[in-house]
Amino acid sequence: MQAGSNHWVLLMDREDTGLASHPSAERIGFARLTTMAFEGADLRPLRDQLIGRLADGSASAGEGLDLSLIIQLLGDKQTGMAIQAEVLAYHQLYRSPCSSQAPKLRVLALAAAIDMGGNTPIEFLLENSGIELQTLYVVAGIDLPIPLPEHDVAIVIASDSEECVEALRKIDAMAPRWPRRLLNSPRFVRNLDRDKLYGLLQGCAGLEIPATLSVARAELTSMAQSTDLSAIATGLKFPVIVRPRGSHAGVGLVKVDDGAALAQYLAGRPEQAFFVSRFVDYSSADGLYRKYRAVFIDGKPYACHMAIADRWDIWYLNAGMAFSEEKREEEARFMRDFDHDFAFRHRAALAAVANRVGLDYFTIDCAENKSGELLIFEADNTAVVHNMDSPVVFPYKAPQMRKIFDAFAAMLSRAAPKREQAA
Repeated sequence: MQAGSNHWVLLMDREDTGLASHPSAERIGFARLTTMAFEGADLRPLRDQLIGRLADGSASAGEGLDLSLIIQLLGDKQTGMAIQAEVLAYHQLYRSPCSSQAPKLRVLALAAAIDMGGNTPIEFLLENSGIELQTLYVVAGIDLPIPLPEHDVAIVIASDSEECVEALRKIDAMAPRWPRRLLNSPRFVRNLDRDKLYGLLQGCAGLEIPATLSVARAELTSMAQSTDLSAIATGLKFPVIVRPRGSHAGVGLVKVDDGAALAQYLAGRPEQAFFVSRFVDYSSADGLYRKYRAVFIDGKPYACHMAIADRWDIWYLNAGMAFSEEKREEEARFMRDFDHDFAFRHRAALAAVANRVGLDYFTIDCAENKSGELLIFEADNTAVVHNMDSPVVFPYKAPQMRKIFDAFAAMLSRAAPKREQAA
């Protein structure tokens, strides 16, 4: 190039990176379809149209994957997953809608062939960023493509679920030879399961995390009959929290106060493995429970949401935040003052969480215990962080979500190969 040229060049030559152009299937994608469902749109006409195209053989791979998601959003997980498996068997690389005709960065997300909640919903984070997102599904029986699809930075979006073990193993095997920066190492993702997270975080100053134990059904049945929980863990007593292993979003989650309640719970559940932990009463002085979600990006925590309810088993949708101006005002203060209030009070504990978890991007659901310590419920790399809430009802949310999205995009840019102007 001539001196003074305005062209930009990569420091690392593309031909030496093990990257190549691969055909990518276009799709409507997770963010747009989920937003449509969240806003009450009727997805059935689109479903029927895509089913017709699938039936006559004219559907593209992207349309097939969209159909799988639509059917899951309409409540038929089994059929949706069957369609997804068929589509992913012959095509694994998909391109999400991009807000820019000339993307400033190319991101490759590494996903597992799991249901719609099993991978990081990264499209929400990048929807208006001007960053190109391609998703490569790591499928059983199919090797990762070599050379890999062109990208500036890659990120693992598969979860810690049992269904993702093989996908994480494949990515981890190639990780030492990955030609670009690989964020959210699969080795760290595997530490997020509830029992492993306890082992990772126990002993942090200013932090409480109840021991979570993996227990077989037969063992729980025996404990229900004897009412003695010491065989599970020394000192464990009723009440306890029980949930099926691998469940999320409160599915199968209960507090049981005695052996009879535990036996009744097991009679209504088909699962063979469960998580058990001691119950912690984290109610505030006013008798209400406050549960927080924080997002960690490159080690820094950001406020995501706050839910307030008169029940301990809170998630945002059952807290009635949209129906209480007082609750929303408190959530707005939590977001506005987060850096010099909540995050400042718990700075040592939050720093320890970021350091021990080690992921570039993840979330925690947490509270404060009676002693004012940070109480950790779970850490996750697949929680939905979105900007779908009504700007009329929640006017304070959009600026906070943009702050999170901008921080995520900035992290990806820092992780990409540096560019310099040619001399």
